[in-house]
Formats: sequence, structure tokens, C-alpha cells
Amino acid sequence: MNENTKQLKEKVKALAKSCFQQTVETRRHLHQNPELSFQEYNTSEYVWSRLELLGIADKKKLATTGIVAHIKGKNPDSRTVALRADMDALPILESNEVEYRSKNEGVMHACGHDAHTASLLGAAYILNELKDNFEGTIKLVFQPGEEKLPGGASIMIKEGVLEDPRPDGMIGQHVMPLIPAGKVGFRSGMYMASTDEIYMTVKGKGGHGAMPHFNIDPVLITAHLITALQQIVSRVADPSMPSVLSFGKVIANGATNVIPNEVYLEGTFRTLDEKWRDEAHIKIRTMAETLAKSMGGSVDLEIRKGYPALVNDPELTSSSKAAAEEYLGSDNVVDLDIWMAAEDFAFYSQQTRACFYRLGTRNEERGITSSVHTPTFDIEENALEVGTGLMAWLALKDLDNK
Repeated sequence: MNENTKQLKEKVKALAKSCFQQTVETRRHLHQNPELSFQEYNTSEYVWSRLELLGIADKKKLATTGIVAHIKGKNPDSRTVALRADMDALPILESNEVEYRSKNEGVMHACGHDAHTASLLGAAYILNELKDNFEGTIKLVFQPGEEKLPGGASIMIKEGVLEDPRPDGMIGQHVMPLIPAGKVGFRSGMYMASTDEIYMTVKGKGGHGAMPHFNIDPVLITAHLITALQQIVSRVADPSMPSVLSFGKVIANGATNVIPNEVYLEGTFRTLDEKWRDEAHIKIRTMAETLAKSMGGSVDLEIRKGYPALVNDPELTSSSKAAAEEYLGSDNVVDLDIWMAAEDFAFYSQQTRACFYRLGTRNEERGITSSVHTPTFDIEENALEVGTGLMAWLALKDLDNK
């Protein structure tokens, strides 16, 4: 690392430290005032006002509640890198007893999007302060609706978030409660799964439970279906390609002595290969329809195609990981395993070089260990200093990577 790079790194760290308290306050404000997917009206206005205070005038709204803004350095047309944060919350009743507990009953930032938005606002402050120190343009993307299909990323892309200027790369950060605060994680190539929603109604002929010979039992058909469909994962899929088929909702609205006319199911299919994904949809449909028919019933089946698999660009991920080691030290940068959850950042990864990495937020001593999407999820807020500084540093390093 040359002397100029060392000096720039120290400037980034000093600015991250100086805005740390503001970043915490921002995160707590957002945590107290969560809004559901595509309803982030107050959140969007808050982010807009914060960008105004920073003097970032080049900005506009997309996808109703989304915002894209630009920080231009010297020679702004030379290169562009985009940084993304999502803003929506989840329909979860928070059980944490903290001073910044959600004020919106039944809505909670249980996936860390408050931390993502606060971190990107902190990074915006740092980068705006350093705009005389870099060449190129930094695109700030504050995105709605990550938690709900069709995904805010897909709408932002349709409305031109990746144009004028088109980024040479895009970087996203997400909290990870499995990683201790102070550390971050990277994975090149296939990282997160595609996600498709399955809605199925198994139809039969209901009647008295004591006279099954007069009925076509959709409960029995459903039991066979749930078991048989697992063969698609265990016996049809290539064992080297991770796949998940799970049903989390089954409603057979009968009684102890009443066989219902139909059973309703909801589930999810996930994998990391787009070709196999499409093949699996056909096999799920064929097996469900054939098995139900062989038992005298029928199936209404809908598969809603959701987010694609998230693939991290090898070159950008490798250079970002090296930059993180430069900024935090190699002991604080870990390798990630494949993660079968899904992320609409995957839509960006289909359009441009992309790197989606993890920010450690765990603190076992303070009991901050809960998984995302749970009522007790929280973060170790000291991680926000890393979250702001590292995002800014990765952007600066990528702009410098000719």
C-alpha cells in the first residue's frame, strides 16, 4: 500500500468514527419507525432529507419510494460504482425491550435494513467529504421492497437505476448475526439461492370420516404429494447442486370425522442453477398432477417465479475482499458458505458486476445472537462504524481499479 492510499484509508476511518454517533441515531430512528415493503413513504422522505443536509443535490426518486443519488468526483465520467441499501421492514411484532423498539405495532426491522440504510447514509457522508480525492461517480441506491415479490430491485432496474450513468460494478452489504461484529464475509461466484413460491390446492371429494370409501380423500393425497415431491430434490437433482423444497403451510379444513373437499398448501423451491430451476418447476407440476390423478383427485398448482440466484462477480468480489483485508486486517475477513436464503440484489448481479457481502453484527456477551426474521433480532451497533467506513472504502478502491 503506497503512502497516498494509506492516507486515504486513515481519512475514511476518521470520517467513519466522526459520523458513528449520527449513524447509530439514524439506525435507531429507522428501527423505531419501520415500514412494510413498497410502503416506505416516511423512510424515503427521511433519507431524502438526510441527503439534502449532506448537500447531495443530484438525486431522484424511482419505484415510488426508492431513491438514486450521485456523488461526483473529479472526471466523473471515467468510472461509476453503485452502492445499494434496502429500506423495508417485515410484518413481525418486536419483542425486544430496548429504547429504540418499533413504534409501529406488528412491523419490525427484523432483517437489518435499518442498519443497511444508516450505513449507506454514513458512507454517503464520507464519500461526499472526499469527492476531491477520487475520480469517477458513486451511485447511491436506496431501494424499497426487498422482502416482497417482485422485489424492489427489479422495479428500480426497469425504471433506469442502472443507467445514466451505468455502473461498472455494484456493491451491497447485508448484516449477518452469525459473524461477530468487527468482521465481514465474502464469497465469490454462486452465493444465494433463487426463490419461487408454490401455491397448491389438492381437490377431492369430502364426506364422513367413517365412510372413506364414498370419498376421495385430499388429505391422503396431500400426504403422498408432500413425501413424493421430495424425490425431486433427493433423487432427481444433481447432488452437487443445492436445492430445497419446503412446504410451510398446509390447511385441511375438516374435523375429526369430516374429510374436506380440498387441502391448500404453500411452499418454496430454491436452488442455485437457473437451468435446473426451470426443469424442476416442470417436474414439480408433472408429479403433482399425475399423482393426484392416480388417486382420483386433481391439483390446481401455481408456481410464482421469484428472485434469481445471486452470483457474485469473481473479479469484483476478489478485489473487494482484498480491499476489506486492507481496511480491517485479514483476521477480520472471513469466507462465506452458500446461503439458501434469497435476495433481490440478485437482479443487479444479472445486469452488472456485483458483490454482495456480509457485515458481522453478533455480540454473544450482550446476547445479540438472534437470527434475522425473528422478533428478538438486533445488532451490535458498533458494527455500524465498520459498515459505513468499509462501504466507502470499497467504492473508492473500485473506482481506482482501472
